[in-house]
Amino acid sequence: MSKAKELQKKLYKDGACSKMEIMSLVEEPLEELCQAADEIRRHFCGNAFDLCAVISARGGPCSEDCKFCAQSGFNPSCREVPRFPLLGTEKLLEDAMEKERRGIMAYGVVSSGRVLPGEDVEALCHSLRRLRQKTSLRLCGSLGLLRRKDLVKLKAAGMQMIHNNLESSEAYFEKMCTTHTYEEKKATIRAAKEAGLGVCSGGLFGIGESLEDRIQLAVNERELGVESVPVNLLDPVPGTPFEAAEPLREEEVRRTVALMRFALPDVFIRLAAGREYLPDKGRACFMSGANAAISGDFLTTMGISIDMDLKMLRELGYEI
Repeated sequence: MSKAKELQKKLYKDGACSKMEIMSLVEEPLEELCQAADEIRRHFCGNAFDLCAVISARGGPCSEDCKFCAQSGFNPSCREVPRFPLLGTEKLLEDAMEKERRGIMAYGVVSSGRVLPGEDVEALCHSLRRLRQKTSLRLCGSLGLLRRKDLVKLKAAGMQMIHNNLESSEAYFEKMCTTHTYEEKKATIRAAKEAGLGVCSGGLFGIGESLEDRIQLAVNERELGVESVPVNLLDPVPGTPFEAAEPLREEEVRRTVALMRFALPDVFIRLAAGREYLPDKGRACFMSGANAAISGDFLTTMGISIDMDLKMLRELGYEI
């Protein structure tokens, strides 16, 4: 029996794998590893697939110094970032209804900046109440390092999830950002959970981190009890320190997804930004443990069309 199969059997019995156990699989033959991860996904999650879309609801250069981010005010790329205030209710409602009509299940409202200002929290709460009345979408917000009182307000207005990426292991994140800490991110996630919100939190891969950093991230997300873990692949945007970086090869992305499934057997592992760099747009990853995606365009990059995603997922036998 292969090492992957042995750990898969243990996982079914005990419900969790340690970081050391998962690290023992990093040299496992790729196809055996991915097959085991896909079987784990089906065992714990069935064939349910979660498809979401996002909207850039407030734009402009950000005060934080994240080296990988095109919107960081510390990177020359920020000069190309559109500046606009929080979108109004009608614009959000129009876009959300269109996304739902096309088959999207969840809708993420994304704001640039360290944290959504208090006056914008109030305005967004008004919009959320309308979206809750007019759609059946699961409403999510990527709104920075929010305080608990604002998270409670958003929950009362109809928001159901908060998005806040840890990005990598704590040790590697400290090399990428100095203007806020890993612990501040974790505190926001804990506060969201305390407010009764679900949490979507994942990472960005291809910024020089190791496979061990990615596995540590997955273990951290498990300890925080998140429900959705996005897998973002670096987009080497001109004007950032990573503009000359080579996109990750498909084989490495598949291995990463499969290893994460061993750490996170029962959550949505969500292919997100950068999926367009994969030759098959993520198809092989959806047979290697991933069971969710962000569809459509992103904040500063193009994505995969909703129609293309739905066609591919139905061909793979997922329930949409």
